[in-house]
Amino acid sequence: AFARLMQTARESRRYRDLLLVFACGTFYQAGVATVIALAAIYAEQVMGFKTQDTIMLVLVVNVTAAIGAFGFGYAQDRIGKVWALRLTIVGWIAMTVVAYFSQTPAHFWVAANLAGLCMGSSQSAGRALVAYLSPAGRSAEFFGLWGVATRLAAILGPLTYGAVTWITGGNHRLAILLTGGFFFVALLILAFVDERRGRRQVEPA
Repeated sequence: AFARLMQTARESRRYRDLLLVFACGTFYQAGVATVIALAAIYAEQVMGFKTQDTIMLVLVVNVTAAIGAFGFGYAQDRIGKVWALRLTIVGWIAMTVVAYFSQTPAHFWVAANLAGLCMGSSQSAGRALVAYLSPAGRSAEFFGLWGVATRLAAILGPLTYGAVTWITGGNHRLAILLTGGFFFVALLILAFVDERRGRRQVEPA
């Protein structure tokens, strides 16, 4: 299985736009993984949430995530998969800025629900783009690479957040703002993805 994965990784270099999507996904998924892993800690240590407040926050965010996945799934058929993903990444950047400047629980609720909307939509938009740009009959192989990218991101993001809070003596606000850097880099990479060109590369001659 590992040898097959490595072969697919080598072959992915033939598909420029798909490779860029993998790179983009690694960065924005690092940001997503950080938010998922550390949102509760941020809510309690920075915003002063009680345990019951955090539980309610998580429940509501799960609802907004479902709404986001459904809404953007509907939208991406009309505006294109790249644009749908671009909008969700911009939403993530906005979320980190709102969280950084939040001074009241109400402000943080806005940030959390932005995260929920973007969470469901970014996951579905990313997977849809990988499926669209993968060679016919080989989607499973390239989703294997996508899985590797997301697992790498799940380590990279929280590790970076932890390093920032350790270096700064527990400055969670700075850590969440720098988490926005993952989304910003992903947005820059996505600017070079051409959905139509990528599709032409994998269509049978």
